[in-house]
Amino acid sequence: MTGVSNPAAGLTTTRAPFIELAQQQGQLYIHQPYELYTEANHEAWRRLFARMEDRWRRYANPHFLKGIDNLCLDPARVPRLEDVNRFLSPLTGFSAKAVSGYVPAFLFFDCLRNREFPTTITIRDAATLDYLPEPDIFHDIAGHVPMHTDPAFANTLVRFGACAHTAAELVAAIPDEAERIRRLTSIQKALARFFWFTIEFGLMRDGSQLKAYGSGLLSSYGELQHAIDSPVVQRYPVQLEWVINQYFEIDHYQPLLFIVDSFDHLFELVGELEEWMRQGRLDNVSPGEPAVSAGDLRSFLEAADRH
Repeated sequence: MTGVSNPAAGLTTTRAPFIELAQQQGQLYIHQPYELYTEANHEAWRRLFARMEDRWRRYANPHFLKGIDNLCLDPARVPRLEDVNRFLSPLTGFSAKAVSGYVPAFLFFDCLRNREFPTTITIRDAATLDYLPEPDIFHDIAGHVPMHTDPAFANTLVRFGACAHTAAELVAAIPDEAERIRRLTSIQKALARFFWFTIEFGLMRDGSQLKAYGSGLLSSYGELQHAIDSPVVQRYPVQLEWVINQYFEIDHYQPLLFIVDSFDHLFELVGELEEWMRQGRLDNVSPGEPAVSAGDLRSFLEAADRH
């Protein structure tokens, strides 16, 4: 890619000319221009990683801790995705795939189905480590990807990704356009809520203790401890009907979290979610957050038209 006006600006979240240019040119899948990372970018990674290590040992589930070790991440430097994939792919077939920004919902699901994880390459400003206006490479690589080294979790992601094709297949059979959009909006809310309360903010039993496996927790210094220790957080055994009807807000610590027994349990829940979709039980979930964007709807409708 040419035309990056100020490479000295680096790859800082919301201030990366390389990303701005890619988006202007309509390039979603990109390469990682590692030479553009500045020392300030590497310092942000170093500080983020250093302060999380004790929290991970105390609150993270053992599959995540094993994954961190298996990826051989450098605590001092932003990781190269090719190095991450060199360790990750032989374990589960997954790979991190660089993207320039938000991935429309169907494409995101389809990546998971194909054992690819859309990965942001920018990193937050070192001056505002706790403020994250959007995902960054620390959230994606240090929060999500260690879980992708676990075969049972990886298989769960693949099965979850396949749910998008089921949704597209179902709405393709609906002749009325307004009804297609209504049902698809409801289904997308259900899928987004499931992803949020499991993959992003899930808790799992580890003997008599609770541990975090959700990446939103595992990449947050403050919320990881809060999720496990705070008396104000409601923690319940996961129930699918609760999860798909529970709205969430992204701009504060989560007041309600759900607990799974194992990744085999989570895999079974995804299967149940897909079966409920086929039965029409996701067609009328409760209103409220998250909002479903026009781009996300369009990505599913285009997929439906291909069925």
